[in-house]
Parts: sequence; C-alpha cells; structure tokens
Amino acid sequence: MVSILVVDDHALIRAGLKMLLDDCPGFKVKGEAECGMQAIKMVRNHHYDLVLLDISLPDKHGMEVLKQLKSEQPELKVIVLSMYPEDQYGMRALKAGASGYVNKQSATEHLVGAIQQVMSGKKYISAAMAEQLLSNMIGDSQELLHQSLSNREYQTLCLMSSGQSLTEIAQTMMLSPKTVSVYRARMLEKMGFRNNAEAVHYAIAHHLVETKD
Repeated sequence: MVSILVVDDHALIRAGLKMLLDDCPGFKVKGEAECGMQAIKMVRNHHYDLVLLDISLPDKHGMEVLKQLKSEQPELKVIVLSMYPEDQYGMRALKAGASGYVNKQSATEHLVGAIQQVMSGKKYISAAMAEQLLSNMIGDSQELLHQSLSNREYQTLCLMSSGQSLTEIAQTMMLSPKTVSVYRARMLEKMGFRNNAEAVHYAIAHHLVETKD
C-alpha cells in the first residue's frame, strides 16, 4: 500500500485528490497538510511513501518545501502537483529533487499513472515537459536565460511580470521589500537586462507568466 501525504492549501482540492486516490487499489492518502511547515512536521513524525506537493502555499514556497523534504529524507518520493504549466516550474522541480511534475488541469488523467511510474523507481515527465527538454537541447541560449536564476530570483521575475509591485511581491514571498530588491537586482544582472521592462518583456515572450487577452 502506497502511503500518500497531500499538501495543498485548498480543502476542496485535497478532498478531490483523496477521493481519486483512495479509489485506486494500492493507494491510500494517510495525511493532509495545508501549508509547508505542517507538511515538513508531518513527514518528520510519520512515514509516507509519497508526497503530492503544491507550489503555491501560504507560508513557504513549494520549491523550498521540496528542498527541505529531500534534504531531510532523500529517499522520499515527491511529485509536484501545481496549477503552473510545466515550462514554469517543471524542470526546476526535477532539479530540486522531485520525482515528477503534474499540472493540476491534467491530474485526473495522468496522476495515477505518474504515481505508479514514480513508485517503480522512475521519473515522470509529461509530453509537454518532454517537448520542453527537446526544445532546450536544440534551441538557442536565449531560451535558457531564466534557467540561471535561483528559485527566489525566478519567483521575483514571475511575480513582477504578473504586475505585482515591490511591496506586493514582498508580501507574497513573506520577505522584506529590501530583500526582494536584492533578488530583483541579481535577476537583472544574471539575465543581462537593464531594467524591469526588459525582464517583463522576456517573461511574457517566454510564457513565464499568464497574460490576459
């Protein structure tokens, strides 16, 4: 029996995932967490074979939670289950130690197969991620500028490009505006941009942020 911990701040999503997985032979949702710190404490105190981890959590960014879970329990299987498309966080999640990345929009179709594949010792990547990997291999270096950023720098780029002010970004990331300014400066320097406008243009052109028609 695969023991699963579901980490998501929306109760309806946790309930839906529990219903989906508990109906599958060999799967059992043994725990639910609504924030990052709760998930970390539960993994420390209980045994789970697999963690389904959302990226958008109210206290800690999911990528930070992922890194902490893997640093404390390297053998723990983690699948990131997020509303963000694969080209935003898929590769970052795998590099940080995740065994797979599933978009919430396709969860009902692919999640069970993803868990089975991960529990067999393999990585799970969707067709969209496979296409991204291929594009990165044969594309020019401009496509990979944002890959040089740390997770905090990348998060700053995405939030800034979505229209959030410095103060709003600081509130979202639970950091001081001064610290966010440092991440923004590092992001601009690494990517070779002179100002925020160039960074925003890049993010939109590379589909790192959703745009409204």
